[in-house]
Amino acid sequence: MPITIRPLSAQDADDFVSAANRSRRLHHPWATAPCDEAAFTRYLARFDNLNHFGFVVVLKGTGELVGAINLTNVVYGAFRSGYLGYFAFSGYEGRGHMKRGLSLVVQYAFRKLRLHRLEANIQPGNFSSIALVRSCGFSKEGYSPAYLKIGGRWRDHERWALVRGRTNPA
Repeated sequence: MPITIRPLSAQDADDFVSAANRSRRLHHPWATAPCDEAAFTRYLARFDNLNHFGFVVVLKGTGELVGAINLTNVVYGAFRSGYLGYFAFSGYEGRGHMKRGLSLVVQYAFRKLRLHRLEANIQPGNFSSIALVRSCGFSKEGYSPAYLKIGGRWRDHERWALVRGRTNPA
């Protein structure tokens, strides 16, 4: 079934929280999605649609939420860059939905926002996430020890990036 992306909204709260709760095992230990109304409200408040964007990946026919993608810390000017974070919801992983969703967010970032570079920081053991960015043309650029605090621990991350107009040599 075809998918699309759209901005996250307050009307998504119930479906999003339900999907996040269903997906705790899928996300652990890589990410923590908002699993209650208060956490969702804080999550939604992060997105100002200027420097921080929140998208949901949805099935076109039904509107079911299959995942979420964040484009954050967007810097304009000479840098023109942003950071990506994402997670699929249980029952929809491994079907190509997130690849299509991520490709649409990349198009939005490069065409609408006119960004030059996108970066995704991924824990080395998160093979599914690494496969996703690699399939979307990202290249591994480096390794950052103790880069992000996730689940109460500072975790190492690989830096994967996509530069507008360049293709992944792999």
